[in-house]
Amino acid sequence: MNELHEECGIFGIFSPNNKDDIARTVYYGLHALQHRGQEGCGIAVDDDGIFSVHKDLGLVNEVFDRKAVASLGSGNIAVGHVRYSTSGSNDRSNVQPIVVNHIKGRMALAHNGNLTNSYELRSELELNGSIFHTTSDTEVISYIITKERLTSPSIEVAVSRAMDKIRGAYSLIIMSPSKLIAVRDPNGFRPLCYGVTESGEYVVASESCALNAVGARFTRDVKRGEILVFSKEKVYSITDHCNAAEPAMCIFEYIYFARPDSIIDGCSVHEARLRAGAFLAKEHPADADVVIGVPDSGIDGAIGYSEESGIPYGIGLIKNKYIGRTFIAPEQETREQAVKMKLNVVSHTVKGKRVVLIDDSIVRGTTSAVIVKLLKDAGAKEVHMRVTAPKFINACYYGTDIDDPACLIANNLSEEQIAKRIGVDSLGFLSLENVVKLPDNGKTKGYCLGCFNGRYPTDVPAFRKKTRFEKKISENGGEDGKEPQ
Repeated sequence: MNELHEECGIFGIFSPNNKDDIARTVYYGLHALQHRGQEGCGIAVDDDGIFSVHKDLGLVNEVFDRKAVASLGSGNIAVGHVRYSTSGSNDRSNVQPIVVNHIKGRMALAHNGNLTNSYELRSELELNGSIFHTTSDTEVISYIITKERLTSPSIEVAVSRAMDKIRGAYSLIIMSPSKLIAVRDPNGFRPLCYGVTESGEYVVASESCALNAVGARFTRDVKRGEILVFSKEKVYSITDHCNAAEPAMCIFEYIYFARPDSIIDGCSVHEARLRAGAFLAKEHPADADVVIGVPDSGIDGAIGYSEESGIPYGIGLIKNKYIGRTFIAPEQETREQAVKMKLNVVSHTVKGKRVVLIDDSIVRGTTSAVIVKLLKDAGAKEVHMRVTAPKFINACYYGTDIDDPACLIANNLSEEQIAKRIGVDSLGFLSLENVVKLPDNGKTKGYCLGCFNGRYPTDVPAFRKKTRFEKKISENGGEDGKEPQ
């Protein structure tokens, strides 16, 4: 892992009958999605129009003990969220689901993705008197929907009208007093799927692994641009926006974001990563004795590289699974010590050997340099690094925290210079030609590669910083100043 952070994970359930354990079901679902966001989490439960909410900063098992789960009570609809802050700071006020009281009732909203026109929309809303309580673009979506709800005959119509205004990446789960609504943007940037339990409950989640965690059978992915409505009367689909844009699934879901046991748009993430390793073995062969992977997302690629090259696979790095993103090294400790807290080298695997090291990406390069040093200190004779993604040279505006290309090492240094900087004997990245072949569906188009080739499926945002809604007065041209370009 090289400092690229996940975006968010969303989960929702609709049960035709009131369930005492509905919050616990969401809790299990969020555990399965913990890899997508580790800064904060929350659950909202609807009991016949009465909403109960609990959310805070921290991991799922830190925010929700048995008492917190029980406090949410029973209900027949619930929605949950795990968050990494790709828009807005890591602050409790930004933790989702966002719950809104409006003239037509209540609404809870969970969002995965990033809007590209959130600054313009928020500015317009504020000029018309709206008051915002968070610094995330999710609250912008909630305002647009509730505003449209004033003149719409139903919540789903309001959502459809809101989709005419918002741009960018958004997979949404929305809870009204009587409905659960799943929404995926017309480009389909972020995954969303649903399934059904044996007892007839409908479950919606970012990834199929969360359906498995709660005993739901996968039904299908939510279509690009689809609004899927679950109510006591029926389940139905609104497809007015389904052909509004070209497909642009984030290819990084297959490389890093998703869990390997998930199926996204019909393709196994595990198989995609095995193929990435195999492609690397063909593109960048190495004379070596062992292939190892950086846990966790580099492991499958290492197995694929080993199978294709014939070089034995070995366990060279062990991850301390009890240290999450909440771990903060004291100031006096070095970055090397912080990485040692998370990764340990199996010296028997690497000592005296030429090692092929597989990782999912190189973002800034600092973590890669520490890992390479750890391997060589443990006796590795050579380290040949292979990366299961192309060079990351551009900002992402659709759901990661890389908003400034200046911080990307591949945007500033050549491949040879990167190799020297991080201390490897050779370096190879997956090609653009082969990265689109990772999903085994016969399609080589319909993926967002903006972070690799600079060609974005939508207009890029005019105001791009993650903290664009929380400027200091001195950075904002005065108390009444405008956001600088």
